[in-house]
Amino acid sequence: MKKILTLILLVALLAAGSIPAAAQTLKVGATPRPHAEILNLVKSDLSEVGINLEVIEFTDYVQPNLALAEGDLDANYFQHIPYLENFSKDHRLDLTYTAKVHIEPMGAYSDKLQKAEDIKQGAHIAIPNDTVNGGRALLLLEAQGLIELDPAAGITATVLDIVSNPLKLRFSELEAAQLPRVLPDVDLAIINTNFALEAGLDPLSDALFIEGSESPYVNVLAVRSSDVDREDLAKLSEALLSDKVKEFILAEYGGSVVPAF
Repeated sequence: MKKILTLILLVALLAAGSIPAAAQTLKVGATPRPHAEILNLVKSDLSEVGINLEVIEFTDYVQPNLALAEGDLDANYFQHIPYLENFSKDHRLDLTYTAKVHIEPMGAYSDKLQKAEDIKQGAHIAIPNDTVNGGRALLLLEAQGLIELDPAAGITATVLDIVSNPLKLRFSELEAAQLPRVLPDVDLAIINTNFALEAGLDPLSDALFIEGSESPYVNVLAVRSSDVDREDLAKLSEALLSDKVKEFILAEYGGSVVPAF
């Protein structure tokens, strides 16, 4: 009889919230900076609502989406919308997003040049080799008047879509994560902000030129389309769109990362 009464009491305490239920683990893939840093910021907030956030770091732009699609991750946070949509289409993945968190303006960096006007005839420029970020880099160069692209190419422009190249610029297409490492070997590299930050570069002071805050490349929390209504992912999305995160982004990155909410 005592055992039955004890069991009834435990059930009542759990129902009343007097005894915390076991935390649910949420696995989220991210590149180290700023994505993993931002996720780690909200770990304690999620813990308070019964979610154990496990941040798994990646250093490339391919594996996080594959791991998400295969079920090894519950979500990932490292990419902007055009990349997510293009990657999902190319790999036939059913992925979407639940929160638009921040923008990382892409910038141009150099160990040899001080300003865009220093770019000389035949300069060697490195850009990302993935379709979306490569196109984004070329659009940034076009905005500086250095090249002209075929308007029909859109955001997925490649070097083959360059219709005017008055300085006869030479291009190398490399994995995005490798671009900071080749700065000694090229005249200019167009680098995603997360990899620039990891390499110790300050986008605001070190970039020769950089995208404006109106950039459409918003970084998002990506999920499987079948999981878009999951309560735990909704709580993560809410945490990422909090005033706490906004204030952290503004204070920590000083404009090199811009809140999108």
